[in-house]
Amino acid sequence: MKLTPETKIEMNNNIVIQTIPTLTYRVQQDKEIVSGTVDELEAMKQAVYKILFTERYQYEIYNWEYGMEMRNLFGRAKSYVIPEIKKRIEEALLADDRIKAVTDFEFSGGKGSLEVKFKVHTIFGTLEVERQVDI
Repeated sequence: MKLTPETKIEMNNNIVIQTIPTLTYRVQQDKEIVSGTVDELEAMKQAVYKILFTERYQYEIYNWEYGMEMRNLFGRAKSYVIPEIKKRIEEALLADDRIKAVTDFEFSGGKGSLEVKFKVHTIFGTLEVERQVDI
């Protein structure tokens, strides 16, 4: 007894793969408004910002691959936080298939905070990103 249905599908060799545009609404953080749209590298800047500043697992609207875990880093030693935050940034950003690599990490900061600088290589170009983390 066969449980899976049989179908006869003819494959067309003229398959065209289309890239979905990255067009999204422009968020103007300094003015606290949303207006117009952005695409490609500008859209990626916004995507990276949103991923890095959305706490993973906290919002039901996002799947569990979206965002970055930060809460359990507070109060930890820098010797633990530095390699962990590098790993978490890479994991969070590489979940987006438009991001090809995250490189050139630099860490600085005093007691209670850490500044992280790195490069995000996307299919549209490279972004230089900074993130301040309270620890």
